[in-house]
Amino acid sequence: MSNDFYNTSILPHAGIIIKICRAYTDSEPDFEDYYQEVCLQIWKSRKAFKNKSKWSTWIYRITLNVCLTLIKKKTRTNSDYSILPENSEENRAFQNEELNLLYDAIKKLSEVDRAIILLYLEENPNKEIASIIGTSPNNIAVRVNRIKKQLKILLDGKIN
Repeated sequence: MSNDFYNTSILPHAGIIIKICRAYTDSEPDFEDYYQEVCLQIWKSRKAFKNKSKWSTWIYRITLNVCLTLIKKKTRTNSDYSILPENSEENRAFQNEELNLLYDAIKKLSEVDRAIILLYLEENPNKEIASIIGTSPNNIAVRVNRIKKQLKILLDGKIN
């Protein structure tokens, strides 16, 4: 993968990639594997992007699909190479206890609810979330409210 492509096309969207990968993994090594696989798949499929959606939406879809596929296959790459620098913000995020609790709660949600809340937390409009998930904006609004209530219950009980 070219550094230019990574720096110009992936890195500006690393936040959402990180959040999705983090929501679908339980450890830093798994997170790094998922992150690397997502970056690789974005690079491999870059020529398939047809400008029918925003680049960020396209990256979100690839990231979500890769994470769901990796979960289903329960595969891991056994590489010592990490695409993330050791002292990067992404690696420090695992050390924030409140953030860890939030991700633990998000991991208790169904795969679709996880996707919805991550898009919501990225401040995507309901219309865009609906187009990604394949439902109506009204359905997304209802689901977001239910998910918030579910997360509050989990966080108030400090996750179980």
